[in-house]
Amino acid sequence: PFAARVYNKEKVMKGGGENAIARHTLRNRKVLVRDRLRMLLDDEDYLELSSFAGLGLPYGDIPSAGCLTGIGKINGLWCMFIANDATVKGGTAYPITVKKQLRAQVVAMQNRLPSVYLVDSGGAFLPLQSEIFPDSNHGGRTFFNEAVMSAMKIPQVAVVCGSCTAGGAYVPTMSEEAVIVHRIGTIFLGGPPLVKAATGEEVSPEDLGGARLHSEVSGCVDHFAAAENEAYEFTRNIISTLNYELPEEDSAQVEEPLYNVDDLMGLAPRCYNHSMDVRLVVSRLTDGSRFQEFKARYGTPLLTGFARIEGHQVGIVANNGELTYEASLKGSHFVQLCDQRDIPLIFLQNTAPEPAQGSMMSAVACASVPKITVVIGGCHGGDSYAMCGRAFDPNFLFLWPNARVSILAPGHSDAFVQTEEEITQINEMLEEESSAFFSTARLWDDGVILPQDTRKVNLISMWLNFRFVLLL
Repeated sequence: PFAARVYNKEKVMKGGGENAIARHTLRNRKVLVRDRLRMLLDDEDYLELSSFAGLGLPYGDIPSAGCLTGIGKINGLWCMFIANDATVKGGTAYPITVKKQLRAQVVAMQNRLPSVYLVDSGGAFLPLQSEIFPDSNHGGRTFFNEAVMSAMKIPQVAVVCGSCTAGGAYVPTMSEEAVIVHRIGTIFLGGPPLVKAATGEEVSPEDLGGARLHSEVSGCVDHFAAAENEAYEFTRNIISTLNYELPEEDSAQVEEPLYNVDDLMGLAPRCYNHSMDVRLVVSRLTDGSRFQEFKARYGTPLLTGFARIEGHQVGIVANNGELTYEASLKGSHFVQLCDQRDIPLIFLQNTAPEPAQGSMMSAVACASVPKITVVIGGCHGGDSYAMCGRAFDPNFLFLWPNARVSILAPGHSDAFVQTEEEITQINEMLEEESSAFFSTARLWDDGVILPQDTRKVNLISMWLNFRFVLLL
């Protein structure tokens, strides 16, 4: 069963496996995708999104969905990167690959992040073309988003560091600036085999769509790089010319929590029949472990209040039991208060499988401030909507490894099915499909994070959203 599989960072880091890595580096003489990011980014302190996406899908394991996406600094500027991993199925795009790329573009648009595409792709996986090509949120949406981002004046830079075939050829040509690497970078709608089949002519990839052709003849690219390291230096220089003026990060007010963030690993709930006091979690996330509670004596199953994370003021909404009518009214009031004051919201979700209250759902849906949701326990039923689940479009949604995401919590199906056999089947299905890794494999979230990394992840997310508000 899915939940019984071993998911660890080592499996993800291996990409397509040892043979594919050897073929990529020795035969094709290309740099591995994570080494490319090391050359591109200022440092390795970046936020990778959905690293476990693509594992355990019906059509097989696609580690990291065949591409790495995330947010890192280039010359001091936060940027979104979308980097194909050609060791995974030769860079072929699967449905989950497209979904991950589209999610990255949405994050870039929401936060007005300059975007860098590291293109090394063989195009769509044809046997699954019906899940990649025809619909509105399939492959063509990538190019639609590129055009929209350009209209929004969001800079986009492409580095052609491998094959750029079929639909993939549109990515660099629709970017504002493009760099191509000599001998390994190619751009064409149909490669040499297709040319031979159509015309009988034999032509090399370099002559058909290589670096010299596109930098000297077609003009499709703007910069010719003799080697990969030079390509990423070009890209860093391009980012330095974007003329972005951003607010300074003020480290003077930064204060660590009074309580150790490493304690969060031991506080991750494993039993979903009752809730721990969520103040134990909040006190390990906020500056100085300070928290100014709102309506402390009313609607106590919901904790609401103000705090600072790395000096930034935030509103925190955290489950502390069943979301009752009173708790929902309190939550509605607090969400509207933060919206009125332009204070970003952080939701710490550990919902019980109970009916939700419509008033709080409306308040959350209509709040225009940035929202970040972290599922620290259960994410079940309508309560998850009121706590800004995926359907309510948070700017970011992360899961702790112990999180459970399902319409019903495992073990709570008795009232909905009749026979003992059905109850067993439904509970086994819920046990498997509610796993955090089942969710993240399908990109229902932005990634599984360790509890002790929650403050760091929220810091990057909050900084991006503050930057967005200030830019507006």
